[in-house]
Amino acid sequence: MNTIVATPELEVDLELIRRLDRNGPRYTSYPTADRFAGTFNAESYQNWVAKRDATRPLSLYIHIPFCNTLCFYCACNKIITKDRSKSAKYVQYLVKEMGMQAALMPGERRLEQLHWGGGTPTFLSDDEMRILMDATNEHFTLVKDGEYSIEIDPRKVSDETIALLGSLGFNRISIGVQDFDPQVQEAVNRIQSEEETLRVIRAARANGFKSVSLDLIYGLPKQTLASVRTTLGKVIAANPDRLSIYNYAHMPTVFMPQRRIHEADLPAPQTKLDILKLAVNMLTDAGYVYIGMDHFAKPDDELAVAQRQGRLHRNFQGYSTHADCDLVALGVSAIGKIGPTYSQNFREDEEYYAALDRGVLPIMRGMALDADDLVRREIIQALMCHFALSKEAFNTGFGIDFDSYFATELAELAEYEREGLVVLAPDRLVVTPKGRMLIRNVCMVFDKYLRTRQEHARYSKVI
Repeated sequence: MNTIVATPELEVDLELIRRLDRNGPRYTSYPTADRFAGTFNAESYQNWVAKRDATRPLSLYIHIPFCNTLCFYCACNKIITKDRSKSAKYVQYLVKEMGMQAALMPGERRLEQLHWGGGTPTFLSDDEMRILMDATNEHFTLVKDGEYSIEIDPRKVSDETIALLGSLGFNRISIGVQDFDPQVQEAVNRIQSEEETLRVIRAARANGFKSVSLDLIYGLPKQTLASVRTTLGKVIAANPDRLSIYNYAHMPTVFMPQRRIHEADLPAPQTKLDILKLAVNMLTDAGYVYIGMDHFAKPDDELAVAQRQGRLHRNFQGYSTHADCDLVALGVSAIGKIGPTYSQNFREDEEYYAALDRGVLPIMRGMALDADDLVRREIIQALMCHFALSKEAFNTGFGIDFDSYFATELAELAEYEREGLVVLAPDRLVVTPKGRMLIRNVCMVFDKYLRTRQEHARYSKVI
């Protein structure tokens, strides 16, 4: 499918954002994971894997849920423990699950992308990391120029472990920072010095990592414009290749750890918007390119290059340069994608272990996409990654008449056009620079599962 790529410009219109901010999905997938059903199980998954094209490359995601301290803002699926024996057991089961998955897939099993997420992947001991990577090399063929990444908590990793990760084949590293301000760190129970972070960056670069990414959060308790300006100055000075600045979604009824955050300490809505604009301005002034959602990258970073060339893709780990991979997911709560399907493992470790003990893949739920889901998924991908789409490409690729098929959606988008978010041309749809911060709003128009006000309530705010 031919891809239209919009120019990488961004305009932050705070009045427009304030007026149009609403609850909505992040679209790491379409349909979103809350649409998955328990009727899609391990047997369903195996049937679909049997149909996959064995020549297609693979992506492998491994979820490692352990953390030895609790960050109050966290919405990840995690297990808080200081008992290191738990990870030893978990790795044994990951290796078993990996072998069961590989047995379903004849052929080379060419791995172009690998990601360890969490939790804190470096909770694992060095020996456990070696065991897990040895199993990966046994069951998959890692390509020479693959994208092999890991999430790092710099408080929990030594220079020696960073060196080990480099020797195991990892070439990208994502480092959690959130905020450098001591008051903010105390309010969210994540005390992390600037030097700890810089040390890991130095170690990564010394050990041949191609890309260093830093993760920040805006909207945290005790944050002010002045404090965030100081943090961003330090982050920019550290010169990461990529940056993510996530919106803190305060949902204490959904995520219990957030109940320890005092709502009175959260920045006022206007301050939060001012922080966002400050961050965008500082990062773009420093030369970073806005990729989309919450991601920025240097102009010569692979993400920015892929976006300019129309090759950018979005998946459960965020933006990626590998668009055509089937995704195999291992570990508790992990979500995979094979062909036109999604599958998710059990969220609790005991259910996960029990399934594997029975010799059954630990799949809790999933979904097989129909033709309508597939065309809408492609639209949301195009908008999320390139801020534009060609109607003719969809007419040809999916055998539809775009204007007729999406007449309802185009009528809704007419209001966004009047607001200046999009341009509706006869042959294309283009998101404007001021519409890019509200890209989730535009994508939600094409989400057939969001047709009632009540459906929006389960999601966080888009900004």
